[in-house]
Amino acid sequence: MDLTQVIVLALIQGITEFLPISSSAHLILPAQLTDWPDQGLLFDVAVHLGSLTAVVVYFRSELTRFAADASRLRAGASTALLSRVAIATIPAAIAGLLFKPFIESELRTVGVIAVTTIAFAIPLWWADRGVTSTRDEHALSYPQAAIIGLAQALALVPGVSRSGITITAALLVGLGREGAARFSFLLAIPTIAGAALLAAVDARNAPEVVAWTDLGLGFTVSAVVAYACIAVFVALVNRTGMTPYVVYRLVLGVVLLGFLV
Repeated sequence: MDLTQVIVLALIQGITEFLPISSSAHLILPAQLTDWPDQGLLFDVAVHLGSLTAVVVYFRSELTRFAADASRLRAGASTALLSRVAIATIPAAIAGLLFKPFIESELRTVGVIAVTTIAFAIPLWWADRGVTSTRDEHALSYPQAAIIGLAQALALVPGVSRSGITITAALLVGLGREGAARFSFLLAIPTIAGAALLAAVDARNAPEVVAWTDLGLGFTVSAVVAYACIAVFVALVNRTGMTPYVVYRLVLGVVLLGFLV
């Protein structure tokens, strides 16, 4: 890959991983719509690890409390939240193991991305309209966490958006915008880690030359940009709501449909 492709793909991953617009779709589209070579599994692992690093650093205080309470076997708000994150992770993990080959071979297309980008913008708008709740992520019950987890499993399909569908579900079960966003981002930690691990396992058998400079640059750009996006999104979400992202998804979906006709 040339330098431009490395930076653009890392920026795409960093910007889109935590915004409700689908990072997987945006990483697929450049190779589908341009003559760029496929970036390879190792590069995907690197930029995902960059995003993972960003969210871990952003939630470092919460994660430190999780670890401290868990090590002391102490029940409390942090361990309760951790257990809800664990419950919400299970459906996507199972779905990924069962359907990953089919999704990668059949659903990574511009047509699928166009349809899902538009279709899943509608429930995001519906869930966000008129939100008045200020309930945070600690207010989730176990059944509500399970509902968000089931929704997250749908994000295996490109274009759905992991953050978009989990924020939608969190809003629908009664969280406020900031609480929905924070739970979605916490849920990203085991989800991205699992996806990166699976990709790394697949990459073991891929005949790729390791371009360490590309991997390092992609990781760094993705991490810095992803951290900035998390911070800005959480800070502004109560004022902006989801409407800007809904509009973007609708426009993107229509443009992609235009490529198919």
